[in-house]
Amino acid sequence: MLSSQSFIDRLTDNGFNFFTGVPCSLLSGLIACLEESGEAPYIPAVREDAAVGLCAGAYMAGSLPVLLMQNSGLGYCLNAFTSLNLIYKIPTLVIMSWRGCGGKDAPEHIIMGEINEDLLKTAGMDFAVLTPENHQDVLQQAMLKIKEGLPFTLLVKKGIFDERH
Repeated sequence: MLSSQSFIDRLTDNGFNFFTGVPCSLLSGLIACLEESGEAPYIPAVREDAAVGLCAGAYMAGSLPVLLMQNSGLGYCLNAFTSLNLIYKIPTLVIMSWRGCGGKDAPEHIIMGEINEDLLKTAGMDFAVLTPENHQDVLQQAMLKIKEGLPFTLLVKKGIFDERH
């Protein structure tokens, strides 16, 4: 398990300074740390595609954005990523909870859990599965893509982050 606060600290140390997203219980520790610390703004969004837009605006205003979302919202925001971020080279680190991973979750999460990797590949969006063991290497991989002006997605399975710091 990773400490939510130490992961947020690692992100801010790497220059990420704007956070938005749609709440998910698997990411609740990260969101709680952001809301409590006030180090970098966390702006809740009503939908994932709106959060992509917020990230684009934040980047154009000089910030380095992070989008926190559940994989069920991937369908909502694929068009925004493909017609905005990928075309205009707007980097965004996406931390996406992987609901339905391995076929274990509420029924409404199973199908998206099975196909989210394929959707990301089809859209041309690079991603990695985040684990406590690989988090440093994966974050370095993400930073390389971010420096190229591309989004990068960290897929987060249940139990990776603590619920509160």
